[in-house]
Amino acid sequence: MWNKTKVSELLSIEYPIIQGPFGGRFSTAKLVSTVSNLGGMGSFGLNAYQPEEILEVSKEIKKRTDKPYALNLWVPLKNDPVKTFTNEDFEEVKKQFLPLFKAEKMEEPATVSSSGPDYDYQIEAVIQSKPPVASFIFGIPDSDVLEELKKGGSKIIGTATTVEEAQYIEERGADLVVATGNAAGGHRAAFLNPEATSFLETQDLLPKTLEKVKIPVIAAGGITTSKDIKKMFALGASGVQLGTVFLATEESGASGVHKNRLFSKTEYKTTLTKVFTGRYGRVIKSPFVADNVNTKVAPYPLQSSFLAPLRKKYAENGKMDLMAFWAGQPTEILRHKSAGELFSSLVDELNVS
Repeated sequence: MWNKTKVSELLSIEYPIIQGPFGGRFSTAKLVSTVSNLGGMGSFGLNAYQPEEILEVSKEIKKRTDKPYALNLWVPLKNDPVKTFTNEDFEEVKKQFLPLFKAEKMEEPATVSSSGPDYDYQIEAVIQSKPPVASFIFGIPDSDVLEELKKGGSKIIGTATTVEEAQYIEERGADLVVATGNAAGGHRAAFLNPEATSFLETQDLLPKTLEKVKIPVIAAGGITTSKDIKKMFALGASGVQLGTVFLATEESGASGVHKNRLFSKTEYKTTLTKVFTGRYGRVIKSPFVADNVNTKVAPYPLQSSFLAPLRKKYAENGKMDLMAFWAGQPTEILRHKSAGELFSSLVDELNVS
């Protein structure tokens, strides 16, 4: 049986198909529970959530499902560029975007700051929530944190964009690792070299990772159809993680405009950019992205805070130029607007193959 793998066994799920976690409040308890209740595993991205919100999210998911699910956090980078970003650096960034502010008759921000959630308090809330699975991007927590999570019954998943990152994640004590290839949407999970822009495709990263780690490997990046899933299992994956196809469904928290772009009747192209948030992420190509390929930006999360008033003004005027349409590069045009129909169709097609 295709679904009896190390991943399905370790996570206690019927089908080794994982819904990728979405940052930016695009995750929903409804989507997570839909996937988990059908025998896969839903994941909830918590990078934008305060500790008290994390506890509420966990309660809401547990009301909707008694099946395994994952809570996902971003781990702070070891050498976070935000720590060395100066006022002089910000002045350089402002100069490049000044024409956009002037065109909207707006004053550019004098300073930039962000009061995002504190990771240490976030992780405490996750530990308190005792999720069946705790997953991480941009690194892996310290051993004492993993120990506390495991005491609470959580399995640990780390996310790697390179073989070296996968080895690092295994050495630190994770139970499973996601090998995420070049076509993956959203923020790139790279952490040993966060500025990297060249990544292996999933079909190339997966076998190389399998050679170097002993823990089960989950394939991610550019997986759209059952045919893609079969290919990853044939290459040795013990599970798959799908993001964009679930982001496009009615159960996700993405905007209607965003979902309409994902369901474009013509194949769209995606690219990596830092212009929206200050960290590399894969989005649908647009004139704004193309015009800012070499533009200096503030580090995450300052870039997003800097553009926030301008983005709000654009939205009020019905302009989508500054909206990041996060997306992986699909292998075919998306078909399913219901998460339940999507998951069931994948399972049905895999069962008959």
